[in-house]
Amino acid sequence: MSKCSKKEDGLSRRSFLRYMGFGATAGVLGACGSKLSGDNAGETEHEGEMTYRVNHNTGDKVSVLGYGCMRLPTVSRESARDTDTEIDQEAVNRSVDYAMAHGVNYYDTSPMYCKRQSERAMGIALSRHPRESYFLATKLSNFDKSVWPYEKSVEMFRQSLDFLKTDYIDYLLLHAVGGTADGLDAMATYRARFEDNGILDFLKEQRASGTIRNLGFSFHGDVGVFDHLLQKMDNGEVHWDFVQIQLNYIDWDDMSSQCNGVSETQYLYEQLEKRDIPVVIMEPLLGGRLASVPENVQAKMKQRRPDDSVASWAFRYAGSFPKVLTVLSGMTYMEHLQDNLSTYSPLEPVSDDERSFLHLAALDILNNAVVPCTDCRYCLPCPYGLDIPGIFRHYNKCVNNDNAPRDVNDPRYAEARRAYLVGYDREVPRLRQANRCVQCGTCETACPQQLPIMKHLEEINMYTERLRQGKA
Repeated sequence: MSKCSKKEDGLSRRSFLRYMGFGATAGVLGACGSKLSGDNAGETEHEGEMTYRVNHNTGDKVSVLGYGCMRLPTVSRESARDTDTEIDQEAVNRSVDYAMAHGVNYYDTSPMYCKRQSERAMGIALSRHPRESYFLATKLSNFDKSVWPYEKSVEMFRQSLDFLKTDYIDYLLLHAVGGTADGLDAMATYRARFEDNGILDFLKEQRASGTIRNLGFSFHGDVGVFDHLLQKMDNGEVHWDFVQIQLNYIDWDDMSSQCNGVSETQYLYEQLEKRDIPVVIMEPLLGGRLASVPENVQAKMKQRRPDDSVASWAFRYAGSFPKVLTVLSGMTYMEHLQDNLSTYSPLEPVSDDERSFLHLAALDILNNAVVPCTDCRYCLPCPYGLDIPGIFRHYNKCVNNDNAPRDVNDPRYAEARRAYLVGYDREVPRLRQANRCVQCGTCETACPQQLPIMKHLEEINMYTERLRQGKA
């Protein structure tokens, strides 16, 4: 059993004490198509340009770049994750066609994504291609207590099949286990969602019948629940074909949350590696933070690899772990897709020297005192209307761009102060800003990162008010 602990983080510091690399990537072999059988679990292969990994459970050859469907484009050119505007189906179709043509064959969605529109949109886009040419991943997202009863959870699963226009799911996940809901702790929440109602037994039956080809779970939150699920596999109660975790070069060494003497992220990966469970990576960019790093870090990255984007460093890092099956990226626009394709076609694993460089880069990033929010938006809607991710996003951007002044004697104080305050009012309406928080705690219950959201909001509000008064 793991011994895990969390240290409370303020805005100004994160504990970051341990650096460890990972094993060499598996050998590069000859090219083959997707969904071919094979005995070489974990091998890395190349088909033309795209890099593939073999899932030893099924022989699936999965593109290391996975298409995340949480941020689909809308007709208003905004992400469907952030607006109720209609999804731009033609744009989704074009992106899917382009991704398929360039070797991307793993598509990850959920009943909850894009204001409940993602599965329908992806079903339309993907059903225009031969079913055997792609892998569908979706989730049983029965977060709300109203969906916990057996019949309601089964209905959600059946609806996913209908929306996705398919009679089987390649990769089905128990969605975001480890979180809390309805006043229950993490373990009680998990049991209510999947065990007490019999729905895990139902999913195992669907896997046995072939309606689900791979059964796994995505993890956020209490590591005790993660350990419980792996123990069920160790005891022979269930076989997990894959598991989805958050991994990036910030989290790998973040000792503010640790288990058995290593970072929580390292612990999660090593537990899966030890059991030979394929790993799917989410949040390789940590909610976009690693695509927009401080200018001094960006300059160093550009000096080393002038032609590569800042984001490519994070994507290469995540893809270089040998047990990683695919790395998910939410690609709203074609330029996102094209940049990611250049990173994984083919993947050039990070070297030992580059891992050391990213360790130092992570220290620089963390020293900028940003809020470690991944913009997952599970904290919304706030009962009092706050745009919590928007508040954190603006604060983090200003910190990274050196527009969050701390000293009135700074030569740039007036310029930076104005940029912060004007930008805040433009990006977050006054009635949705941090000063409206009543400390009800609803957001913290929903946060899969278990962030001290109320504390961050209070500190940001105090800082903002000092700037409005012209103080440091």
